[in-house]
Amino acid sequence: MKNISKSIVKHKLLILIISLVLLIPAAIGYVKTRINYDILIYLPEEIETIKGENILTDEFGLGSYAFVMVDNMPNKKMLDLEKEIKKINGVNKVVSIADVIDSGIPIEFLPNEVKEKVYKDNETIIMVTFKGSTSSDETIDGLRELRKIVDKDKISSMTAMVLDTMELSNKEIAVYVVIAVVLCLVVLTLATDSYVVPFFLLANIGIAIIYNLGSNLFLGQISYITKAITAILQLGVTTDFSIFLYHKYEEEKKSAKNKEEAMENAITSTFKSVLGSSLTTFAGFLALCSMSLTLGKDIGIVMAKGVLCGLITVLTLFPSLLLMFDNLVEKTKHKNFFPKFKLIQKFALNNRVLILIIFVILMIPAYIGYKNYDVYYKLDESLPQDLAFQVANKELNEKFNIASPEIILVNKDTSNEEINEMIDELKEIKGVEFVLSPNEVLNDGIMSILPEELTEIVDNDKYSLILLNSKYEIASTKLNNQLTKINKVVKKYDKDAIVAGEGALMKDLVTIADHDFKAVNYTSLIVIFVIMMFVLKSFTLPVILILSIEFAIFMNMAFAYFTGTSLPFIASIVVGTIQLGATIDYAILMSTKYNEERQNKNVKEAMKETLAFTTPSIITSALCFFAATIGVGLYTKIDMIGSICTLLARGSIISMLTVLLILPSLLMTFDKFIIKKKKLKGE
Repeated sequence: MKNISKSIVKHKLLILIISLVLLIPAAIGYVKTRINYDILIYLPEEIETIKGENILTDEFGLGSYAFVMVDNMPNKKMLDLEKEIKKINGVNKVVSIADVIDSGIPIEFLPNEVKEKVYKDNETIIMVTFKGSTSSDETIDGLRELRKIVDKDKISSMTAMVLDTMELSNKEIAVYVVIAVVLCLVVLTLATDSYVVPFFLLANIGIAIIYNLGSNLFLGQISYITKAITAILQLGVTTDFSIFLYHKYEEEKKSAKNKEEAMENAITSTFKSVLGSSLTTFAGFLALCSMSLTLGKDIGIVMAKGVLCGLITVLTLFPSLLLMFDNLVEKTKHKNFFPKFKLIQKFALNNRVLILIIFVILMIPAYIGYKNYDVYYKLDESLPQDLAFQVANKELNEKFNIASPEIILVNKDTSNEEINEMIDELKEIKGVEFVLSPNEVLNDGIMSILPEELTEIVDNDKYSLILLNSKYEIASTKLNNQLTKINKVVKKYDKDAIVAGEGALMKDLVTIADHDFKAVNYTSLIVIFVIMMFVLKSFTLPVILILSIEFAIFMNMAFAYFTGTSLPFIASIVVGTIQLGATIDYAILMSTKYNEERQNKNVKEAMKETLAFTTPSIITSALCFFAATIGVGLYTKIDMIGSICTLLARGSIISMLTVLLILPSLLMTFDKFIIKKKKLKGE
């Protein structure tokens, strides 16, 4: 590493030029990376509901659809409106009750169940189907055009939710970065002794963030959640690398022959010091790849790249900036505004028994809260209620009582008698409001005179569609239990039948999310534990450090339980792993320093020196993480993002307090099991 350090110092100008030039392809990659706003697209391809969605898209052109509500519109005007909608690129079919009437079938011939679902209080529904999937660019562009023709508050569609999420996220994301940068700038100005160093530090991390986001082009696409939190998390997680290098550089300048030698020593020392902590953070993010919901892989890979990019720029670009502008750094020096936090150190040192008692007592409610906080899965719950799609969904539910429409795909070989028996059984299930099949509603004579666009939606050579509407809300326990019963009935008559639709997809999401929560937690614990065993060359010490941070995670999540806060499912899955990977660094720093001090000091003296050395660094790092996330958590209107950021902000402070107060007591109590050294005289 020494030779690499010398090379970095020697070629500082070249490194600076290359770093700036690389921003061009990185910026191009950032702009060209597709952003996905549909969470359901991350469900595994092999599950039955996704197969059903693919059949609906490929065979029926029902991969995405919209209900358009129209008021007091004569039959002719409605047909004219349909013609206008059909001209939109991406639209597949457009049908309404006007098509039935126009074909010569009196509306009275239709069952009351059908009439009530499409015509009420002089308001009716036009169904628009799209060629592409819910979140495809073609469908989103098509919905944009549809909103130019029809009031957007009258269009209920999953794609409408995707589009509103996209527009809101794009409007907010620039503000996220500004808030995070400003708050981090405040912390860094207090934590460093120069007015310009925070700007160099943030510029260095900013460039690393652009590299990371630009390289996402090779992934094809990333989710809007990943895009929104990447910059903030990367800023919060990698800032301490830069702070450590700067402090080490300033320290080395006191004894080195010149600033070049000081920087060489600082780079070498920083690499050795942050390697272990960066590996645990890197592994923590990669643990998210164990999720069946591939959104975890999306976040995990991008954030792991972010840690790597941050580490590389800290060891190359940041030293170059400090050396090139060393005179400016010296001219803008100021006294360190951070206090020494001696009260915290004194309390931790002198109240070991009391702290351990409190730790054991708090562990019980913390674990109870961690296991029992409320989680919601309904995607629209994380978005403001005044968005256009929310208004439309509410009206569709209240006026036409369409809450959870599901589509059952039945093999064409299934007899009419079996289908009728199936429908009779489905109608008996509590909460099922209506069940309709083409055979039940329309006889062959009527089918023959209906427009082809209408008949193709419900029938083809391979499958027949049965439409079912539940009165229960999507992602509710009642609907999920009901869908289990529906599946059981459907499979009795056709083992290959598929229950598709948003409700069925969300039921699978609930099941998969529950599995992912366990998988991610266990994976991250095992991987980080193994890495720490090799880095710290100990078995006992990693157990103590992970126990400390797991306690902090329990406390963080328990806060939601005891305050009655409902968390979006994705936050409940990823936050614990991210908090573990990002804040275990604090524990590693303290334990490493303690082990070093114990080689020539007794337990109490070693811990006193350890706290004096590590407390400012741990508090600075935690406050940077807090600053990078809390502003976004308070500002954003998207709860999926806001909850993740708020939890991480709170988690960073809880982890900091745990490491500063509880970990010292644990280290001193279990000293004989974790410290390997020659016995000193007098001990």
